[in-house]
Amino acid sequence: MEKYRVSVCGAAGEVGKQIPSLLEAKGLPVGELHLFGSERTEGNVVKTPFGEVEMQKFLRDTVAEQSDIVFMCVGGEHSMEHASDLATDGRVVIDNSSAFRLDDRVPLIVPGVNTEAIGDANLIANPNCTTAIGMMSLAPIAKKYGLKRLEMETYQAASGAGRLGMEELQQGMAQLVNGKEVTNKAFAHPLAGNVIPHIDKFQENGYTKEEMKVVWETRKILDLLDLPASCGAVRVPTERSHAEAISIETNEPVDLHELREIWEASVGLVVRDDPENNVYPMPINTSNQHDVAVGRLRYNIAYPEDKTRLKFFTCGDQLLRGAALNAVEIAEAVIAQQRVA
Repeated sequence: MEKYRVSVCGAAGEVGKQIPSLLEAKGLPVGELHLFGSERTEGNVVKTPFGEVEMQKFLRDTVAEQSDIVFMCVGGEHSMEHASDLATDGRVVIDNSSAFRLDDRVPLIVPGVNTEAIGDANLIANPNCTTAIGMMSLAPIAKKYGLKRLEMETYQAASGAGRLGMEELQQGMAQLVNGKEVTNKAFAHPLAGNVIPHIDKFQENGYTKEEMKVVWETRKILDLLDLPASCGAVRVPTERSHAEAISIETNEPVDLHELREIWEASVGLVVRDDPENNVYPMPINTSNQHDVAVGRLRYNIAYPEDKTRLKFFTCGDQLLRGAALNAVEIAEAVIAQQRVA
């Protein structure tokens, strides 16, 4: 089997750190693994499933020379500056930032949902973590029954703000239980013992950019460009795994038993839907898990007798399914096409 030179740029970040173990877990044919970071992390030795790897300072030419597949786990400005130039000469770049998600020339991919949209692209965008998690339950519905309307409320973990977000929550919880003032820096307000209905910058329409990312990206991934959709995003004091309360209207009436069976047969999705026994999706049972959980399925009683109006709850690890795992599965799909230089 041909083996590939794989590079992770931003390898010291929360998403980048997940990539090597996922490459090994998925059995991807990695011949060489290269890790790139900042001057601060240059020279650090990282233990990986492929041996110890010394962190290198990011230099575009060095990355190009050492790579067949590049994971960009960096900020949007950095990706905008370098990703397109790296995605040349047969090299494939999978970008985790928001830089190219809405670019019509760049496919936005959730493997198993719209894998075919990769085509022959050498630059591929990974969706927003919240969007990727939602797609796991929404895509089977759209395929079987059609999707007419979407409303989503999200409850997003502190780790969505990276390492600083997680550290601030941990420190804040310690301050809270010890009766001290809870301080904040990563978030607009203290998160411990609190919820914050504010993620990313507010837009002119009153929604935040995080909320609009879900709307825009869902339309592109499902190829429903005129889908009426809205989202509300709330930061909650959990460390890991985003949760979503979803309300939809379908084109065709839905049989709930049939939909559960469709979900159960969907790769990457696990049904946790037994309310009588307190079984439903939660961050505590989806953190560090590859699969997204879905449950609390019921008809929307605001529309009596209408079998096209549904409500359900879903939860998934945003560092895995929402970011690193999704990116690695994109690489898996590209390798399966046997077209990487």
